[in-house]
Amino acid sequence: MLSTRLGLSPLLHSSKQASSALSRLAVPRTTSTPLPRRRLTIVPSATPRRSFCSSHTADDKDRSKKDITMYLQETHDKVFENNKSWAAEQVAKDPDFFKKLAAGQNPEYLWIGCSDSRIPAEQITGLQPGDAFVHRNIANLVCNTDLNVMSVIEYAVKHLQVKHIVVCGHYGCGGVKAAMTPKDLGLMNPWLRNIRDVYRLHEKELDAIADEEARYERLVELNVYEQCRNVVKTAALQQSYAENGFPIIHGWVFNFRDGMLKDLNVDFKTILKDIQKIYNLTN
Repeated sequence: MLSTRLGLSPLLHSSKQASSALSRLAVPRTTSTPLPRRRLTIVPSATPRRSFCSSHTADDKDRSKKDITMYLQETHDKVFENNKSWAAEQVAKDPDFFKKLAAGQNPEYLWIGCSDSRIPAEQITGLQPGDAFVHRNIANLVCNTDLNVMSVIEYAVKHLQVKHIVVCGHYGCGGVKAAMTPKDLGLMNPWLRNIRDVYRLHEKELDAIADEEARYERLVELNVYEQCRNVVKTAALQQSYAENGFPIIHGWVFNFRDGMLKDLNVDFKTILKDIQKIYNLTN
């Protein structure tokens, strides 16, 4: 019998029992004792090996932090090295240079420009230290609720008695570009709303410009123009001009492509006359 040949118990006479026995022989039971696992023994070498995913990454981070720390220190020190060189150069040209600076300032210009790092007022105009009183913010705005710029205008006009007030924008202005983007920009919204209001005031002209880049550049110019109007609306400007005949207002735009300033030829006297129907703050 099949059961006898397979060495099974003689009690397994039915085919059903035989089939069950064969199944148990062919497929090991899951409850059977598992084979012992082989343990991998690592023999330490002379140079310890790093784990690529853990210690190697940590080392890289440590090295990166050291590099950053070194870079920050070097760039900090470089500024002071440049300062020493600049100071020595000025004294070589004029031994009394710093004595004159220490005596006080008497600038001819108030410069209201963009915070963009690529537009240093003195360098692009050839002005020297003491020639310009400078205020900068994002997109060169003159907001009546901004006590910073209002205080700057008040001080520059009434105390320093500047003769020119320049509002200088620049093509490629990120603030103006952001204002053209119809989406929520968080904390920047209240500030950019001032530029969006400029777009609203000149919507027909701007929408008639098919080329997006040309429309963008025109908004830069119109923003400068409107900020000049905002300067004219201030009491400090109106009163000083009525009494002294200065300062006068200029609107300029800087072009990164060629380094040139564009004079928008703001008609200061006409603007002053037009706005004083509503904004007349002279005594």
